[in-house]
Amino acid sequence: MAERVKVAIVGSGPAGLTAAIYTARANLEPVVIEGEISSTSDQPGGQLMLTTEIENFPGFINGIEGPELMANFKAQAERFGAKIHSAKVSKVDFSERPFKLWTSDQTDDTEPAYIADSVIISTGARSLMLGLDREIELIGHGVSTCATCDGFFFRGKEIAVVGGGDSAMEEAIFLTKFASRVYLIVRRGELRASKIMAERALKNEKITIVWNSVVSKLNGTSSLASIELTNIKESTTSQLDVSGLFVAIGHVPNTDIFASQIEMEETGYIVTSKGTYTSVDGVFACGDVQDHTYRQAITAAGSGCMAAIDVERWLENQH
Repeated sequence: MAERVKVAIVGSGPAGLTAAIYTARANLEPVVIEGEISSTSDQPGGQLMLTTEIENFPGFINGIEGPELMANFKAQAERFGAKIHSAKVSKVDFSERPFKLWTSDQTDDTEPAYIADSVIISTGARSLMLGLDREIELIGHGVSTCATCDGFFFRGKEIAVVGGGDSAMEEAIFLTKFASRVYLIVRRGELRASKIMAERALKNEKITIVWNSVVSKLNGTSSLASIELTNIKESTTSQLDVSGLFVAIGHVPNTDIFASQIEMEETGYIVTSKGTYTSVDGVFACGDVQDHTYRQAITAAGSGCMAAIDVERWLENQH
């Protein structure tokens, strides 16, 4: 039989768990459907579970490990009474209230697992990866998907950025503040980036562009030591000695199960207005699932707080 809840939170990164802390403290008894453990960034705790030291989250003078930070978030939410359900949401029905949610661990899906008066979506976004052996294993050990998060660790070192769009140009230019040399690995013979961003990268003396090439292998034991490049046109390989590799080929929001249920941008990000309100009255969204600009743990946590306050006020107005 489906469990009736006031607030169902889908996702357990900084946004979802912050929303859980605030809604739990408001006596709304939220359930957090946190996801399932996997080898990718799409897992309980989100991308921070694959991050080693975090030095830019306020309050931690000496930094904190990503998994430890998320464990603290979770324990704090549970302290105030949030219920954590370790499963993925497999299907939703937002066509009418109360909302219906099914989970991946159900043995009988004839009925939903939860019937919720309100829903907070915080499923995040995942970085597109290269699909190389040991790529996930080396995240936080030389491989990164966030220049603003990890650039400081590569001060004075030679590093590489993969990508040819605006995001890759932004990452490469930003990283020149720290690195002695930034190699920009571009699959084509031209940049996909906007003209102004391309010109900025081309004029930067610290950026060397490697055209018509892809990263074909990652070398190193406990951390990245070098990368193997394959020239697509010439079918030749070469080695580039870099201690850091930033993958900047795009992000994809984890919104597949909400398709046709809620308004989204063409790229799949959920459209929000008036804070965290979505197109469905009673459904809210926070964190990277609706933010393709900042994508930081602190901004995700902040929007989780916003969603919780929006939900609390919305529920009050229903009575």
